[in-house]
Amino acid sequence: MTTQTLYQLAAEQKSAEVTDWSARISWVIGLLVLVAFVYWLMRQGWKWRGNLQSDLPAPATAPESFADGEKLLALSGRYHASTTAGQWLDRIVAHGLGTRSRVELTLTAEGLDVVRPGAADFFVPAADLRGARTERALAGKVLPEGGLLVITWALGDRLIDSGFRSDHSAEHPAWVDAVNHLTSTTEGIAR
Repeated sequence: MTTQTLYQLAAEQKSAEVTDWSARISWVIGLLVLVAFVYWLMRQGWKWRGNLQSDLPAPATAPESFADGEKLLALSGRYHASTTAGQWLDRIVAHGLGTRSRVELTLTAEGLDVVRPGAADFFVPAADLRGARTERALAGKVLPEGGLLVITWALGDRLIDSGFRSDHSAEHPAWVDAVNHLTSTTEGIAR
């Protein structure tokens, strides 16, 4: 073999081009369209659920005298969701009750004030509180045993479970005791 032949062999292309840009771009565009379609379907489902729950009255707002009342307990943490009582996957989305957010809870003899930055605040009068317990799951959120504080309350003629997680989960038992005590006191007065 001559030197010239070696140069010619070295200069020749040894393999076919691997990247087929048109096929790659088509796949990327197809996947983006699929993701956008799935997102649109999820959004439509959320709106549909809100329409189904449109008969639910709007939650109350804190009365002016609430700030003057003696605070029984305060909690800082996360609001996970509200569901139909006893049905941990049936999320309530009407009136913003399905929106997860940070939360500041305040319990007084008047009721429970739920302040949510970035979402709608609401107030549960003491007469509407039905009880509290700790759970491990609510609205698709699963935590260790006792990781969620679930407060049951009445909104119109429906019972609702609202799930909260304190920044310090050791506070949950005190909240369960206080809400249940307030509930039993309020029921005694109503009779």
